[in-house]
Amino acid sequence: MTVETKVWDGGWIQVKIPLPFSLKWVNSYLIPENGGSYTLIDPGLHTDEALEAWDEAFLNHGVTIEQITRIVLTHQHPDHYGLAGYFQDRTGAPVFISERSHQYTQRLWGSSSTYAEELRAHFAIHGMPDELTLEIKSNLDGFVRKVSPQPRVTYLTAGDTIQLGGLDWRMIDAPGHAFGQLCFYEPFNGYMLCGDQVLPHITPNIAFNPGEEEDPLGCFLNSLDELYEYKVKLAFPGHREPFTDFANRIIEIKQHHDRRLNKMWEMLREPSSAFELCEHLFGGHLRTNPHNLRFAMSETIAHLHYLEKRGKIIRTGTMDTVMFRTAE
Repeated sequence: MTVETKVWDGGWIQVKIPLPFSLKWVNSYLIPENGGSYTLIDPGLHTDEALEAWDEAFLNHGVTIEQITRIVLTHQHPDHYGLAGYFQDRTGAPVFISERSHQYTQRLWGSSSTYAEELRAHFAIHGMPDELTLEIKSNLDGFVRKVSPQPRVTYLTAGDTIQLGGLDWRMIDAPGHAFGQLCFYEPFNGYMLCGDQVLPHITPNIAFNPGEEEDPLGCFLNSLDELYEYKVKLAFPGHREPFTDFANRIIEIKQHHDRRLNKMWEMLREPSSAFELCEHLFGGHLRTNPHNLRFAMSETIAHLHYLEKRGKIIRTGTMDTVMFRTAE
């Protein structure tokens, strides 16, 4: 295989680690430190293809795995977190992540996790047919091996400073896409390691998870308002290419969600379930892709939750079959 990499100022190595779904790759970053060592940011999903890509990237850039002395995770999603334990086992490097992000990993993939079944039941009451909820549960269960072994972690705290590549970076709480996600800002150069909070060309998935009381879309939009105030010259995202129009991209993402909220509100002049809305918004073709259907359904519910909390729509139906319609 051929892995794509790019060297940025300061010797940063961007490595595009392949993913077995539509995002195609996740950006991992190797940041050179004193003494020839490296900090590894978001190593990717634990698959054979990802390991082959790392072997090739190390060889092409003259880096050995032993030079990795620290692993930093922006957030807990498996395409960022999955190889952290693998690299820790082989290097002894500490793994750093926020406490809330780590709690989420244990909820999903801990030995006593019931999350997949909770999500299946959650989608069922929102109108998804049983055969599709079972396929989603199976797909989610399949991620356990892609995040194993799980690492021993040290917690990072938003508001604190961390040194990366000889520079001081402020850690910023960035909820919505992933509660517990951190962005890292370096003011001297105007660099932002933004994880999946602000992405070029695509919009981050905003998911409502069963058992959580927060308003993920509201938290996400508030986070974008906060991030907009930072003077960013170059942003290093988790997906797609590093980009320079950070503030403008935030405006575009907010406008995208405004349009979707307005469209959903109009559609709910007639009562509908979340699943019916999901198929109208994202297409019935997702029935054959449980991974993407899970993302689409979770995002639909997050938008409904946002509208409901603001009194724009109300729930109807029963506890077993939830429906929504516009408020009078």
